Amino acid sequence: MTSILTSLNRTIIVGSLLTLLFVAYFISTNGSIDEYFWQFIFRYIHVLAGIMWIGLLYYFNFVQIPNMPKIPDEQKPAIGKVIAPAALWYFRWAAMVTLISGIILGHLNGYLLSALQLGIADSNPANTAIGIGMWLAIIMFFNVWFVIWPNQKKALGIVEVSAEEKAGAAKTAMLFSRTNTLLSIPMLFAMVAAQNIW
Repeated sequence: MTSILTSLNRTIIVGSLLTLLFVAYFISTNGSIDEYFWQFIFRYIHVLAGIMWIGLLYYFNFVQIPNMPKIPDEQKPAIGKVIAPAALWYFRWAAMVTLISGIILGHLNGYLLSALQLGIADSNPANTAIGIGMWLAIIMFFNVWFVIWPNQKKALGIVEVSAEEKAGAAKTAMLFSRTNTLLSIPMLFAMVAAQNIW
């Protein structure tokens, strides 16, 4: 067991194999790979990627950003050159997978268009709730890919800029990351509410 857990790759592979065993069991007992099976698979992918995305968003905002001033200057390059770029890679690709799997899930469940219209066409409160969540997530996704990441590249020195521009980029990235933290609270509420609407 130690040989599995000391390697992240082996840990992920074994976790994935265990998941595939569950999938095989459910297929064998349910008997078919139908639309409900695909809805389940894409919901699982959506939730898994969403946990990665929001988990890293919260890591940045609750752990990394508030504690950077406490780190001695000589140790900050370890964060800026190693940890932050790796975390940002998973952060932005988790956002991409979350968004794409959510759109696919909305299509498979037949509510995508109504949700994007905020349930106005069919007066469905569940579609209004999921639609609000979807639009908030789309804004958050846009912030990740088109504001936070381009500015983080400057702030971390991945893209060479002046010291003044680097400081401005760091502030912009932080403010949009905080914006996403703010939006994540009602976004998650809307997503859960849509599943439990009165």
